[in-house]
Amino acid sequence: MLKTVLFGFMDEGYISLRRLAENCRVNLRYMYLMEDETPSYHTFGDFINNELCDSIENIFNEINRVIFEKDNVDLDHIYIDGSKFEANANKYTWVWKKATEKNRYKLYSKITALFDEINSQLCYYGAKIQTNTEYAIEYMEDTLNNFKALYNIDESEFVHGKGRHKTWEQRNYELLKAYTEKLKEYAEKMNICGENRNSYSKTDPSATFMRMKKDYMGNDQLLPAYNVQVGVADEYIAVVDINQYRSDMDCFVPLMEKFNETYGFYPKSPVADAGYGSYNNYIYCQEHGMEKYMKFPMYKKETKDKKYHNDPFRAVNFRIDENGDIRCPNDKKFVFQYRKNVKGNNYGRQEEIYQCEDCSGCPYAYKCKKTQNNRTIRLNEELTSIHQEVLDNLESIQGALLRMNRSIQAEGTFGIIKYDRWYKRMVRKGLKSVKLEIYLISIGHNLYKYKNKLLNLQKAS
Repeated sequence: MLKTVLFGFMDEGYISLRRLAENCRVNLRYMYLMEDETPSYHTFGDFINNELCDSIENIFNEINRVIFEKDNVDLDHIYIDGSKFEANANKYTWVWKKATEKNRYKLYSKITALFDEINSQLCYYGAKIQTNTEYAIEYMEDTLNNFKALYNIDESEFVHGKGRHKTWEQRNYELLKAYTEKLKEYAEKMNICGENRNSYSKTDPSATFMRMKKDYMGNDQLLPAYNVQVGVADEYIAVVDINQYRSDMDCFVPLMEKFNETYGFYPKSPVADAGYGSYNNYIYCQEHGMEKYMKFPMYKKETKDKKYHNDPFRAVNFRIDENGDIRCPNDKKFVFQYRKNVKGNNYGRQEEIYQCEDCSGCPYAYKCKKTQNNRTIRLNEELTSIHQEVLDNLESIQGALLRMNRSIQAEGTFGIIKYDRWYKRMVRKGLKSVKLEIYLISIGHNLYKYKNKLLNLQKAS
């Protein structure tokens, strides 16, 4: 069964269960692997979901180990790229974290108003419900039970329908119960989103809404998707990871940690595009002995646009005088103001804020700044030096070869998977099932590459 499943993914890129079952009846290659047995698609589904789900990563690593030993694959140079695959989820069943948080605070206000109304009647009993700006679910449940016990409420006696008058106790009990259930719903939605996501799909809660290249409506609509990251070595997928992050920058560290967990070391030269070049990732490479070959977001403009690179009004091009002071093109000194923490930084990065001593009457003001105030600049010497190091690495002969290979191997891998072998959308739902699916496709891709290399060697000989 395992041979047949892996051969199917090698043969067709992605193969459905019904297609597997059909091939076992009509295709001699599949019949040979199954020894003339013809299992149904249910049997293949049970085998994949029950037997392979927990062991597929180990199978992927073991197959890679054999292939890499036979083909002498270089794991020191890893070419990294990511692509977003649309999830098998309804495109319009979104849940937004910010909207949920906003509605939850609106609900708190309604609960407070309801408690105030109930307290106006409870004063006759000498009791009072404590109000607050926020309410815990446990507090709401206790209040609901106490209200029910105080007024001896029996829900079977409640009246419903047109023309039936609800009592004050029934109306407020139903509101209190509805608010409690709604609060539980909001808490569940926030819990599903977690700290690192801002949305999910109701039909596949593991999928995050992301901006995709494929836009059905033509209005830049977000779609439920997964961010698939691969590290390619000598055209083989050496490591693969499935993330719920929208940005590739957040996927670099988990991918490298998975590589280290699999092979016991970090690659010498991870090569990636500008989507991965951040301060956090550069410092991470520095701490783990990896060379910096990831472009930063302004790399293309920095290297291709000479006007931008040599612009005298850029802060990095300002002159430093003999006293160490920053001087603008009008020779005005910039005075240090304060340091500011950078949002989302894991290593305590701070920017230094400088302000020009006097911009009044400056002949270059229309080129230098956009406001009437004195020009303010932000500088980070450590990040600037890192960018210069990255530029030196990427503009070297080795860097040029690595950049060329990355575009061929990493982007070419997704090109083969998506357009040669026609896998563009997830079939399974849930993060665990999606990982199973991507690992099967990755194994099929590596076997497909290895088979083609053997065939090419036979033709050459």
